[in-house]
Amino acid sequence: MASDCSFDVVSKVDMDEVKNAVNQATKEIGQRFDFKGSVSKIELKDEAVLVLTSDDEVKLKAVIDVLQGKLVKRNVSIRAMEYGKLEPAAKGTVRQEVKILQGIPSEKAKALVKVLKDAKVKVQAAIQGDQLRVSGKNKDDLQDAIALLKKNDQGLDLQFTNYRS
Repeated sequence: MASDCSFDVVSKVDMDEVKNAVNQATKEIGQRFDFKGSVSKIELKDEAVLVLTSDDEVKLKAVIDVLQGKLVKRNVSIRAMEYGKLEPAAKGTVRQEVKILQGIPSEKAKALVKVLKDAKVKVQAAIQGDQLRVSGKNKDDLQDAIALLKKNDQGLDLQFTNYRS
């Protein structure tokens, strides 16, 4: 039973765009009057972790707003950001780590496969590492599957790639 059509479901973030957004947000924070004299900053720690630092919780919230605005402008989904808990940092400041989620975690991938099976859409879904491969006999079934996955995205920013018919 060979499948004729397929596509991949991925959840990827363009890290170059994240870096650009961080640079733009840093620049704006440096220029804005309400941040004068504050220690507000955004650092890209690892490949997928941002560290936000500011004087207090209110200013940190403003830093997050600036960063999210820049991310949205660069087409980076803020749903791909997982905010850690607020922590006290040096000299009375506060810090928050933000993980940039790449890929589809296995438990969410399983949930996506279940959504497709429960809806009885005529497609097969296979988990391949941190993505899903969905295949079916015709394009209509695949489009139904895409619509269904968009509605039940498990809180992820999903992209549909490698569409082959």
